[in-house]
This record gives sequence, C-alpha cells and structure tokens, in this order.
Amino acid sequence: MKISRAWLQAFFDTPLPDADTLADALTFHVFEIDGIEQHGDDHILDVKVTANRGHDCLSYRGIAKEISAILNIPLKNHPLGDKLNLSPQTDAVSVSIDDPRCHRYIAGYIRDVKVAPSPQWLVSYLEKMGQKSINNVVDATNFVMFNIGAPLHAFDAGKLKTKNEKYQIDIRPAREGEKLLALDGKEYTLNPSILVISNDSTAIGVAGVKGGMPASITEDTKDIIIEAASFDGAAVRKAAQHMKLRTDASARFEQGMSPEWPAYAMRDMVLLIQQIAGGEIVGFTDAYPVKQEIKPVSVTLDHINKTLGMSITTDEVSDVFTRLGLLFVQEPVISQTYHHGDKSDLSPAPVFTVTPPFERLDLTIPEELIEEVGRHLGYDKVPSTPLPPSTALPEINHSFAAAERIREDLIAQGYSEVFTSVFAEKGERVVANKVDGVRPYLRTTLIDGLTEALKKNIPNKDLLGLKEIKLFEIGTVWPDAKEIQMVGTITEKGKASEKPLSEHTQNVGHPMSYINLPTSAAIRYAPYSRYPYIVRDIAFWTPSTLHHEANVGSVGSYISDVFKKESGELLQRVALFDTFTKADKTSLAFRLIFQSFEKTLTDEEVNLIMQKVSTVLSAKGFEIR
Repeated sequence: MKISRAWLQAFFDTPLPDADTLADALTFHVFEIDGIEQHGDDHILDVKVTANRGHDCLSYRGIAKEISAILNIPLKNHPLGDKLNLSPQTDAVSVSIDDPRCHRYIAGYIRDVKVAPSPQWLVSYLEKMGQKSINNVVDATNFVMFNIGAPLHAFDAGKLKTKNEKYQIDIRPAREGEKLLALDGKEYTLNPSILVISNDSTAIGVAGVKGGMPASITEDTKDIIIEAASFDGAAVRKAAQHMKLRTDASARFEQGMSPEWPAYAMRDMVLLIQQIAGGEIVGFTDAYPVKQEIKPVSVTLDHINKTLGMSITTDEVSDVFTRLGLLFVQEPVISQTYHHGDKSDLSPAPVFTVTPPFERLDLTIPEELIEEVGRHLGYDKVPSTPLPPSTALPEINHSFAAAERIREDLIAQGYSEVFTSVFAEKGERVVANKVDGVRPYLRTTLIDGLTEALKKNIPNKDLLGLKEIKLFEIGTVWPDAKEIQMVGTITEKGKASEKPLSEHTQNVGHPMSYINLPTSAAIRYAPYSRYPYIVRDIAFWTPSTLHHEANVGSVGSYISDVFKKESGELLQRVALFDTFTKADKTSLAFRLIFQSFEKTLTDEEVNLIMQKVSTVLSAKGFEIR
C-alpha cells in the first residue's frame, strides 16, 4: 500500500521523522518497504502489508498505530474511541440480508447533498494514492477507505425504486446469468456464487467488488444512500476472480474484516460528506445478524522466553502490549516454574491475558502474542544458538539424486534444460481447473513440448552463439492413468527420445557423493529483445604483418573491439567462424548479430554500420573479401 508521509502526519501532533527513518522502522519491526518516491514536498512509501495484517493495516490508521508503537510517538487521539452506536435510526431504508456471507450492512441516508468537485486537499491526498478525483461524494468514500481501511459505496437514492415509500436494499446471491453494468462501463455476467446488492430485484452492485451504473452518483444527484458493510473474504475473492476485476475495495474485503468496522467507516463518511457536500442526515439502518465475538488470549512470560530464546522481563512485555493498544491483565500463576534467562526457580510465572481490539483478527493464539513481543523488541536481539552436530548421514532421495546426475551429464554434453507446459491439446486426464480451452489435458509425453521448444529456438541459434540446438527436460507425464517422471532429449540432428527417470536411480550412490556439486559457470541471465535480429558475415585478409597463425587470436580480439566500437549497443554477438591461410595471407571470417531492444532494425541501418566497419578496417590495412 502507498503511504504518504504528509497524510500519515495527520495522525500525530509530534513531527514524524524523515521517510527513510519511517521506512527502517517499519522494515525492522513489521512490514518491508518496496521503495520511496518523492511527490512534490511529500514522500510516498510503498509498504508491503502482509496477508495476516491486511484486515487492519491496509490503511493509514493501521500504519499509524504501528509507527506509534515502534517509535513510541503518541497518536493525536484514539482513532476509534468507545463502541459506536449510530443515530438516529430510520425506517426510510429497509435492509434485508438473505445470505450469511454478508456479516453486516449499514445504510446511511442523506438528503440534499451538493455533488461538486472535491476540495484541493482531498484531490491531492487521492492523487498520492494513484486515484483520480471523480467528485466529492465518490472521493469521500475512497478517502475513508484509505484512511481507516473500511471500503464504502454511495448510491444515488433518486435512481432507486421504493416500496411503501421505503428504499429496499437486499443482499442476496446473484441469479444464474444475471447481468450487471458496472461503474467501469463493462457488463458482467454473474452466478449464484456472487453476492449482489439489489434494489427491486435489480442488481446495483457486486458486494465488496464494484458498484453498478443503475445507481451511480452524478452531478445531478441530490439524495444518497451510503453503504458500509462487512462481507465474507472468500466470497469477495471468488467474485473478483470470476469478474477478473480486483479493486481497492475487494483487496481489503478479501483479507477479512471485522463487522465492527462499518459503523466507524459510516461515522467518518457522514462527517466528511457534511463538511464537503452538505446535506441533511435522515438516519441509519443497521442490519447486524451475528455480533463479533472477541475472545481473550493468554500467554505466560515463560512461554514467551522459551519460544523466542530471549530473557524478556515483565515490564518489557507490558510496554509492548501498551504501545500496541492491547488491553491486558497481568496476574501470577504459582503452579508454573518461571525461567528467566539461565536461571530457574519456583517464582510465580506472570501470565498476560490480552483482549484484542476488534480489528486485530490475527490475535487468536498465544504464539501470535509472542510474535508481537518479538517483532517490537527486535528479532535482532534473539541470540544465535548453533545447531547440534549431526552424526547420521542424510537419507537419499533417489529420484532427486538421479535427476541431478542426469542434469549434470546432459549439460556437459552441450544440452540446455527447458521447462515446458504440463498441459496439452490431447491426453487422458482432463484438468478440472482449465487454464484455457486450447490445452485442457495433462501431457502424456515430453516429446511434444520439446519439439515445440526446438522449433522456437532454432531461429535464434546465431543469436545464442550455438552450432546446434540440443534440449532436455526432466518432468512429469500422465500416461495410462499413471504419473511418471521422465527424461526427454531432442536435437536438431537427431531424434527425440524419452525414458523414465526411475531407470537411472539404480546408478545413484550414497548422497554424500552428491553434496559437493560443482559451482555453475553459466553466464548470468540477461533479458532478450522481442524484436528480430539481423545477421551479417564479413571476411577479410589480414595485413601481411599480422598474418602469422600465432597472432590470429590477438587479431581476432582486436577486430572484435573494432566491431563493438563502430556498432554500439546494436551489436549483440561477434563470432569468428572461419580461418584459413593462402600463400602469405590469412583470412578471417566473422559473424555479426545485430538487434535492438526498442524497435525492428532495417537492412539500411545495418548496412550503414557494416560500411563504417569496412571503412575503418580498410584504413588499417585489412582487405575486405
């Protein structure tokens, strides 16, 4: 998630340190930083929020709480406060939840808003998140989502139908083949695995993924209904995958979300709407079938120290929990032995019973509390302990050892290893989760893939600097209702062949003979161009002063340098492929490969380079043949 330092500062009265210091603090205690970008006077941190914290840290509030705990800087105020009850209630909107995958749905009804461009501060904040400003109402939903992590959506109430003078909103499974024209302008075909938000039996949005055009906000909108909800993460993920549409909202719902969040999101949204769009709050309708149950988690100091291998004090644990805003009760357990460092006695072993905040869905077992202590104190403080020496020889995996030996032998013979697709156009086993409709089967042979790879590589032989393409693959096939590992080979000049890997395992000795494998001498990987290359051959007689055979190597090196200097970055490869002597003259023939990473080269461009090369060589006494 992108985090603006200026936006983050809004959570603190104390000035925050520079972006690099913030990045280090997060990296060493909670999340890695992918990079820092400057945005005017601001800096944007790209924070890699891990999956176990997506439910609370895909937000500025979540990151602010971590920064507060790590750097011991107090937050400006408690971001949530006491348990929230939205008021006033209204019966102008009726909400019906017809599927347990919707955990809570709050509808907030506001009349007489003024839809207009957003204030500059809001536009600026959203731009830092890579968001384009739409209007003040839509921008407000995005701001609150980024700020506290709970997605919202706004419907134009004037486009909804009423029943008995009430707006009816239903959360239900989509009907098979039901269509939705989404806000991105695309029409999606839905199925019953997808939850929709519905009005008068018409889908107006896909739960947790995208709103629909039937109730979109425009400059003519006067009355709005705000949605703040909690949906099942797996259901949202499946819907997003089915639609091939992943949004900022779905990315947050997919991680799981406390059903307590919608109330706070609604509160912040209404306050912001009144500030930037005006309007009169009619009231709220809150459908909350099953309340969230928060279970306390207990852990002893003894367990913490044994797990981390550290000598942590009661005060240090208390300090970590306090900084993180974790409510806890500390009490002694007389019956346990308290291990502190290298000492053991029968002192009371302190036990901490923590009641997690509603948003911390990840704190359910003692080990997760231990992780909180370890990461905040610093894993660098965990002492290193050498592993005990092993006297037993490791067990051998015969298939792996055979594959390694075969791989070494074939590479030594000039073969290159390839990995081809396990999916095929024909076969015996149909794949349940088809990658595409072209290759719906599991392969029964390696030959087809090797043949295809050979055809693709032959045209690049000159570019690769190879005289012959020789390929091999070690992989799994599924013939005759079996699963077999095979070794397949193919060359330009020979036939393709394959045989079971099991035929090689009997030649495998004890694993100790395979431990000291040779270091690879392979050239480092380099990207290749997607544009075609051009080949040119050039031959010339060397000056009589350089014709002696002993000088061919040094002359060849000199010529190669001339080619590279005159050709620049377009020359990808130079190879001396022929040498012969006639009378007192020696002929050298080189093959030059030209290729661009930016465009398709033309013959005219390469001809100009070859003319420059010929001119330079001729001036130095070389006779072009």
